[in-house]
Amino acid sequence: MGVGIWFEGFVNDPEAFLFQNSDPLGSLKANVSTAVVKQLSNLKLDVLLENRDALSMRVREEVSPTSAKWGFAMGSTYIRKVAFRDSGMIIEIQRKVVNRLRQVTAAMKQAGDNEVALIQSSADMQAAQRIGESQAVRPLVVGKALAEIQRDSEVAEALFKLLDIQATLRSPGKTIITPIGGSGVLLNT
Repeated sequence: MGVGIWFEGFVNDPEAFLFQNSDPLGSLKANVSTAVVKQLSNLKLDVLLENRDALSMRVREEVSPTSAKWGFAMGSTYIRKVAFRDSGMIIEIQRKVVNRLRQVTAAMKQAGDNEVALIQSSADMQAAQRIGESQAVRPLVVGKALAEIQRDSEVAEALFKLLDIQATLRSPGKTIITPIGGSGVLLNT
């Protein structure tokens, strides 16, 4: 595995920078490389790929005391690039990424299905409430209409005979219609 590291250092003690170490920049690079290797060897791969800031901070914390002896103040340290050279590791990483994408996709689909179910149940509840309200109001509306019809007895009598005939015709039993001597119709069910 190859790792690209970018770091910055500032000379804060020129005397120590010039006289404490014959190659302060080379020594600083070597210390940063050693710290990165040490941190990477104790780090899980997913943390390396997802949280490089924490790793960069730990490298800076480890290198700063030594660099201070040589007249440096460590600035920002970044792990910019992680390159994998082992084909088996690359295939394994790809497999894990694909599996994670499947999990995330399934979770997103489930969350969407749950949201749709909530919306649908909310709509069903509102529809049931409206139907219940209309069923509660129906007797009042029908009662007012029947009271209006009852004011005219001939209309009421004709309406109730018609409703009675309709109810009889809709019933599942046999209906036999026989005339009665000219005075009307007798219905037998």
